[in-house]
Amino acid sequence: QVQLVESGGGLVQPGGSLRLSCVASGITFKMYDMSWYRQATGKERELVAFIGSLSESPTYADSVKGRFTISRDNAKNTVYLEMNNLKPDDTAVYYCNALLLFRYWGQGTQVTVSS
Repeated sequence: QVQLVESGGGLVQPGGSLRLSCVASGITFKMYDMSWYRQATGKERELVAFIGSLSESPTYADSVKGRFTISRDNAKNTVYLEMNNLKPDDTAVYYCNALLLFRYWGQGTQVTVSS
């Protein structure tokens, strides 16, 4: 059974930071490309950041470039999203995604940026 479990979300003030984690089980994690998506209320789910199976080619949405960093630890089956200088527009549910032949999703973690 494949599971992706996100954690680290919460309420933070504008300009603050959070670090999201996603722990995978049931897959050979090191073979999967990993991504973070987010979905704000009333909006479509959007890609935030991507990292290849060997940590190559990290890419980011224009809206988060220079503020967010994606990384992974294949020994811990974990992908991270370091989020700095958070803005109210970053408020959303953040989802972990694993892709090889199939795509798997986590249940999401809420991030709220508000004063």
